[in-house]
Amino acid sequence: MARRLLVAALAAAMTLAPVAAADTPTWHHVPVPAQVRPQAGLNEAAASGPDRAWAVGADAVGRTAPGYPLMLRWNGTAWQRQSLPGGDWQGELLSVAAASPTEAWAVGRDTAGAARLLRLTAAGWSESRAPRGVVLNKVVAGGGETWLIGSRESAQALLRWDGRGWRDLPVPPGSVYGLHLLAADDVWAAGPSGEGATVSHWDGTAWQQTIVSGSPRAGVGSVLAVSPTEVWAGGSAGFIGGPAGKPIPPLLVRWDGQTWSRVAVPTDFGGITSLAPSASGALGWVAVARSLKWGPPGNHPPLVPGPAFLSWNGQSFTPYDEPAVAGEGASSALTLAPVPGTATVWSVGRAGGPESTFAPRILRFG
Repeated sequence: MARRLLVAALAAAMTLAPVAAADTPTWHHVPVPAQVRPQAGLNEAAASGPDRAWAVGADAVGRTAPGYPLMLRWNGTAWQRQSLPGGDWQGELLSVAAASPTEAWAVGRDTAGAARLLRLTAAGWSESRAPRGVVLNKVVAGGGETWLIGSRESAQALLRWDGRGWRDLPVPPGSVYGLHLLAADDVWAAGPSGEGATVSHWDGTAWQQTIVSGSPRAGVGSVLAVSPTEVWAGGSAGFIGGPAGKPIPPLLVRWDGQTWSRVAVPTDFGGITSLAPSASGALGWVAVARSLKWGPPGNHPPLVPGPAFLSWNGQSFTPYDEPAVAGEGASSALTLAPVPGTATVWSVGRAGGPESTFAPRILRFG
């Protein structure tokens, strides 16, 4: 009898005791190292593992003077400033890509307009000879490939690393803003053209281009290929008329192997600046810069902040707001960098500061 009463009492206690809720993953702010000087911003990040990531940009940027190249490295615990080869040059690092756990590339530009190309090997970061006459904008790696996006004499240029040097490749009509590399003969490109937003596919021999939105001023700059029957591209939808500064709707389109179709997103205005895969390679995240949505009827102002990040589960989006940071405003751009094989994603950008200043922004999910 006593034993039955004891068991009943324990059961009741367990029923009444509060159960600690599991921590729900969300986006949170990660501080930059104290060595980063004021007036800094980050352009892009890349990760090759949980304890190995880089973010690039510039710091000590004056109101009318250029800054200095900035590279940060994540060591699994904190971000640290990475020393750079090539002396104390002024300019900016624009892009970084991890080709493997032991190899990465970064591109930038100095104040004279010359391209700067950095390479990470087992020996560390070193300067690499940039392709002659090419102004570099972006480096992309994936599928055992590394490509550069740039321009030569005001014309678009694409170059591929063949293990010994950079080789020019044909360029699709219009401009290329983003690439997704699956293999040497399986590359997807996104960008604008005179006829609208376009996505192109490279089969190792030639480009095949498709207009995914013919609206005036529409453009896509980010592309993610999941399979031959699932490709995503994001950017901004077009518009006709309206005052200067009129908000522009985001544009997200999806290829199903037959046609491109527009996909609705849970925000009304803004630009899709980045797409990131999940650990499985499917679409995982969409970043929306300057996101706005219509407020409740009668609300003043009529537009309210919208979600900065959209998580895709294969059927629908879950919106996430950008976390607030004391003394800073929202980010003007968001670039995603997934950590391979994990659910962790980095986002870097530039946030507004007091009195028209700006500050680097690093966010992390997971």
